[in-house]
Amino acid sequence: MTTQAATLITNLASAGAEFHPPSIGEFFPDAVLFEGTIFAITRINLTQMLATLVLVLFLVIGTRRMKVVPGRFQSVVEMGLDFVRVNIAEDILGSKDGKRFLPILTTIFFMVLFMNITGVIPGLNIAGTSVIAVPMLLALVAYVTFIYAGIKKSPGGFFKNALLPSGVPWPLYIIIVPLEFLSTFIIRPVTLTLRLLMNMVVGHLMLVLFFSATQFFVVDLSGWWTALGAGSLAFGFAFTLFEIFVAFLQAYVFAILTAVYIQLAVAEEH
Repeated sequence: MTTQAATLITNLASAGAEFHPPSIGEFFPDAVLFEGTIFAITRINLTQMLATLVLVLFLVIGTRRMKVVPGRFQSVVEMGLDFVRVNIAEDILGSKDGKRFLPILTTIFFMVLFMNITGVIPGLNIAGTSVIAVPMLLALVAYVTFIYAGIKKSPGGFFKNALLPSGVPWPLYIIIVPLEFLSTFIIRPVTLTLRLLMNMVVGHLMLVLFFSATQFFVVDLSGWWTALGAGSLAFGFAFTLFEIFVAFLQAYVFAILTAVYIQLAVAEEH
């Protein structure tokens, strides 16, 4: 099989056909506005701005004139808001704390969702969360929120409870304190950032790979290679549906982990 693959590559190269796979450079595009200045804006930045604008319009228009008998658009907006309120905020934090932190959880969920979904929209084709700035900003918001919640709940005991778990023999605190500090105050925001970022980066690269292969087989090679192009196109459409699911899943995971961290911060002992 290796020999056949090598022969195939040699034949393609001799025929002048060349496949250009996706690369990490796609996440560092050239500026399209204000190039050469500190205000340089790339295609990804424009996608992020568009996603933010659409999200604002979605929430404002959907909640501006609420009706007792909702129309289709209002029903979609209410379904999304109720999903965050019931399945994330109240399930994790309870009714009282869930209501307090519902605005931040709702913002995180919808922002991640709308930034993610741009990765499968024709003409945009890249997620706003596929560069580190947005995931890091959202992780910072979650980080500040759960620390604020813990200090608000127990001004004198939050850091003590976080770093010095009860029931542990005091000599072990030499080991436990650094581990708890890393786990609570370092690893949490880092994992929130990287989980979202890596999923969106890999998803984009896979989609580009499938559709680039389709163009290569159908346009550059043609002939019986078109059959392989049809196969890569089918995989591309299937993976697009999977990416839509991942967009929702990552929004849910980010919001629910934020709620869990807040819940741990407001608990009496953690």
